Amino acid sequence: MEISWKRNTALFVAGQTLSLFGTLLVQYAILWHITLKTQSGTMMTVFTIAGFLPMFFISPFAGVWADRFNRKNIINIADGSIALVSLIVAVFLFFGYDPIGILLICAVVRSFGQGAQMPAVGALIPQIVPQENLTQVNGILSSIQAGTTLAAPMASGALMTFAPLEILFFVDVVTAGVAISILFFFVKIPSLEKPDEGKKGIEYFNDLKEGFIYIKEHGYILRLVLLTSVFMICVSPSALLTPLQVIRDFGSEVWRLTAIEITFSVGMMAGGIIIGAWGGFRNCIFTVVLAIALYGLGVIGLGLVNSFFVYIGIFGVIGIAMPLFNTPIVVLFQSTVDGAFMGRVFSVFGMASSVLMPLSMLVFGPVSDIVAIDILLIGTGTGITLLCIPFVASKTLREAGRIHS
Repeated sequence: MEISWKRNTALFVAGQTLSLFGTLLVQYAILWHITLKTQSGTMMTVFTIAGFLPMFFISPFAGVWADRFNRKNIINIADGSIALVSLIVAVFLFFGYDPIGILLICAVVRSFGQGAQMPAVGALIPQIVPQENLTQVNGILSSIQAGTTLAAPMASGALMTFAPLEILFFVDVVTAGVAISILFFFVKIPSLEKPDEGKKGIEYFNDLKEGFIYIKEHGYILRLVLLTSVFMICVSPSALLTPLQVIRDFGSEVWRLTAIEITFSVGMMAGGIIIGAWGGFRNCIFTVVLAIALYGLGVIGLGLVNSFFVYIGIFGVIGIAMPLFNTPIVVLFQSTVDGAFMGRVFSVFGMASSVLMPLSMLVFGPVSDIVAIDILLIGTGTGITLLCIPFVASKTLREAGRIHS
């Protein structure tokens, strides 16, 4: 049994890593292409909306699908849809059709696919991993994902320098094909009792309602969703406007954009290794608080420093904070949420980032064309740091973190 779950997990992680690599390759290419071509905070906002808002609309239904249908099939269908869009865009680019509009449409479709895929991935992991190994596996997964996000911008920057843009989209098609094959043919998923899969129409909305009722009745989930929502609003400028800040403050060379992504990825890799080996504090909420403090102080630093090399060093610290924030929350959900509601809980949690980041960019993007991004980072970094207070002050969160740590 031990060999079986380890084999399944290794194959699943390998396939998803390949898929993630192709996705990030194209994501960086689109982002940098638009940033370098327009140098506009407003266009960054449009791209952000195109890349995140569709996830919000599909996430509630994706959560129901993940709780009702075969999660492996959902992941593969989403991967295949994204690969098909990449192939279509690659063909357009190959024949010289290169407006920003087609890249924005691509971002919209890819966002729908990712929104359908993420709840299924989050809900599938506890299906193949024993509960006592969830923190370790999620920590390792976080490190591998960080390694992928380290390699992807380097590869993307190199390919953008020496090859036409369509090559990156073709690579995404190949990696998705391999990932789909691995998951379909080699990963064995234990059967899980599902509700009646024949439900349609209004009954889907009943399932959504049941999911929201479940979250409301479990106070620690509701508090985590609300506080994470505030966190995502404050994180938006540091996550989405820093490439524009680098261009304005330090220079428009592609290597600078690549450097911040690489340093952030190295930090995430280190953070994943740390949380995988350490496991965090006995009360996992205190691990989350530590991560928030590191991230908030780091964002303030991004707004204050004048040296680019100090700047990318701070990005490394911020990268370390991310697995320390995400892993304890994910493990808490995977360990405590009823399997019949797992997909819906992850979908609601994902909705926080998918809608609040683009909505907040409706403000931060245009404002960044008027107010220095440095000032925005100092303000939002202060807000992130202050979030430590409600996390520590909430008795419900402290009890959930202690009981299920």
